[in-house]
Amino acid sequence: MIRMLVGLGNPGPEYTDTRHNAGFWWVDDAARRLKGSLAPDKAYHGLVARVAAPLPGVPGPVWLLQPQTYMNLSGQSVSALARFFKIAPEEILVVHDELDLLPGQMKLKQGGGSAGHNGLKDISAKLGSPNYWRLRLGIGHPGDRAEVSGYVLRKPPMSERELIDGCIDRSLAALAPLLRGEMEQVSRLIHAKPPRPAPPPAAAGSAPTGTPGNPGPSG
Repeated sequence: MIRMLVGLGNPGPEYTDTRHNAGFWWVDDAARRLKGSLAPDKAYHGLVARVAAPLPGVPGPVWLLQPQTYMNLSGQSVSALARFFKIAPEEILVVHDELDLLPGQMKLKQGGGSAGHNGLKDISAKLGSPNYWRLRLGIGHPGDRAEVSGYVLRKPPMSERELIDGCIDRSLAALAPLLRGEMEQVSRLIHAKPPRPAPPPAAAGSAPTGTPGNPGPSG
């Protein structure tokens, strides 16, 4: 069972649409689906929503959190809320941007290292455990480690943003089993490749591609 949904990012309008804020985008959409209202809470150093009755068949409350500490201190916010409400690491999902996955890809996993992500590193340290769940939203890699800091703090082009938003939509379609802790089912749903678009209908009277009358590009 997941009792706490955390999206990672940086506060402030200058960061709103940057790649590093993909976790914030996810929690914003989750709050809309759960009819929760994120509001500042100084006690937990973040924007917090409490949803008493999340979805049919899902016990509440469920907490949504966007740390406002800046990325590198995310654990300060996550640990404050988790400890006060006695939420175990295994009951927490952290959604974050992932350099090692392309836009349009995502991966659900539990535990593991931080892979250089300072937000995860601080959360693991402050919780005293890495055993929380992570939903990794692919943002792609600039190809050079020296360019990573600038890359994550820039807006993705619209084509990439649409791919990331598509991942958010697909993962949130599995929100009910996610909150129930049915992670095998969730993994099957979110790791499934989206269906390929249907090919356009052939024009009337035209020869099929690849026939002797029209060899096509490979001919």
